Amino acid sequence: MADKKAKLESKARKLIKREYVIWLTTIGSDNTPQPRPVWFIWDKDSFLIFSQPHAHKVKHIQGHPNVSLHFNTDESGDKDVIVYVGTAQIDSTTPAAHKVRAYLKKYRTGIQDLGATPEQFSQEYSVAIRVTPTSLRGW
Repeated sequence: MADKKAKLESKARKLIKREYVIWLTTIGSDNTPQPRPVWFIWDKDSFLIFSQPHAHKVKHIQGHPNVSLHFNTDESGDKDVIVYVGTAQIDSTTPAAHKVRAYLKKYRTGIQDLGATPEQFSQEYSVAIRVTPTSLRGW
């Protein structure tokens, strides 16, 4: 059993390093799951996501902090299914997105593709969300 868990954790670490988008599922005010793709980085012991302040996901997290995260899969089955369950919180202590070196390194081109500077992106996506995983499953 420990070997299976170690393999799953290894697969998850690889996906965290290589994937550009992860799916964040929050719980809406009507108690329905609300999945959406988000940009992310792994930062110490949690996922770091930046959001617009008035986005529904922010309100959802404030009402129901339990969330899940998962990666895309493809039809060929080349990607493993990895699902994290965790607790999300708004983190007012995190620096602006453009000041988080790993985030800017990963998404500089994506920010440019949005027609924004890193500073403009940080102004629009000014809310830091941290998701601390509580469990991992996959196959």
